[in-house]
Amino acid sequence: MSKYTKQDIVRIVEEEDVEFIRLQFTDMFGTLKNVAITSSQLGKALENECMFDGSSIEGFVRIEESDMYLYPDPDTFVIFPWRPQQGKVARIICDVYTAEKKPFEGDPRHVLKRAVEDAAAMGYRFDVGPECEFFLFNQDEEGRPTTESSERAGYFDLGPIDFGENARRDMVLTLEDMGYEIEASHHEVAQAQHEIDFRYAEALQTADNIMTFKLAVKTIAKRHGLFASFMPKPRYGVNGSGMHVNMSLSRDGKNIFEDPNGEMGLSREARWFIGGLIRHMKGMAAITNPLVNSYKRLVPGYEAPIYIAWSATNRSPLIRIPASRGEATRVELRCPDPAANPYLTLAVCLEAGLDGIRNQIEPPEAVTENVFEMRLSQKHALGIEVLPADLGEALRELEKDSYIKEVLGRHISEKYREAKLAEWAVYREQVTNWEIEQYLYKI
Repeated sequence: MSKYTKQDIVRIVEEEDVEFIRLQFTDMFGTLKNVAITSSQLGKALENECMFDGSSIEGFVRIEESDMYLYPDPDTFVIFPWRPQQGKVARIICDVYTAEKKPFEGDPRHVLKRAVEDAAAMGYRFDVGPECEFFLFNQDEEGRPTTESSERAGYFDLGPIDFGENARRDMVLTLEDMGYEIEASHHEVAQAQHEIDFRYAEALQTADNIMTFKLAVKTIAKRHGLFASFMPKPRYGVNGSGMHVNMSLSRDGKNIFEDPNGEMGLSREARWFIGGLIRHMKGMAAITNPLVNSYKRLVPGYEAPIYIAWSATNRSPLIRIPASRGEATRVELRCPDPAANPYLTLAVCLEAGLDGIRNQIEPPEAVTENVFEMRLSQKHALGIEVLPADLGEALRELEKDSYIKEVLGRHISEKYREAKLAEWAVYREQVTNWEIEQYLYKI
């Protein structure tokens, strides 16, 4: 059931003195874009008549086929609480359509919608709860971001040690003003690192929420003279930032991952879903961990998962089954980072799990020991593999996984891979300070 009708939005805009409306959409790399209109153009936008130049968006279309349309989703309408109270600013998240008024294959939101429809055809609803981590850094005298912070707080520390506590509190209050149900917020392990968790929701709403969350966090941080970074590993020698994804499937309102009589309280579908994730994890990595920098986080010693295994008893493997059962039974995938496009990430996670259910893919035995402390021979004996070591390897694995490429669609799988291969090639050409210090005087 829809939250808002078009008439509702027109009425709210008039009653609340909304002057500007941002029509937002996300490119395939997870970057938020928008076209701003005044309230006088709202009726036209709600009739799907707002056109923009798609050739200006990287990875969208060529210049000879550039006319594209924004189709607003009325249920995503919200007024920004941080903007002026006279002449307010609101936003609506949009789907991207072609000049022929067909869904654009390169729209990540469309990819997730297609995956959600696949699940619905099997009778399932896909619910997701993310755990978003980020850093709060100082800005320099000219307002440019740095990777510096004078705080020394650690996991679960509080003020006055936690210098970001006031900013994080304002972020929580702002998000609640926008309709979020915030379940927890706290300082993370690394200095200047934070986490805010909001309640799970249906997959498309969660992806929308992640994009809005990142915008709100960055905006409020700037008001406090700080810079919020969702870069996976902005500093050497400390933990990086992840975006753990907690997933469940329900049918007729009942969580199908739970089975009181099943091993570990899990149903067959839950095990098959895990089996599908494990089978496709290497092919998914270029989506869940999309940057050169993503793989600086995925190294031993900083709690980030690198071993493709699962467990209900410890946090070292890639997939964890939290202790809660009943309606809270869920599968937690721990490798995605906050640089990932949430629409594409949730789409590949869902479709990988559905592939596991359709084909009854049994996962390997659950791991009960700390994988990080296992000997290499133990890992080999258990068939435990590792995630790709870098973006180049991840792209090669994506190219080999025809199923994940089909989930993404031809347009995104080709354009995304081309862009990321170029990114990897430029990185490989760089000569870093580490190399100079390590080799210049020795060779």
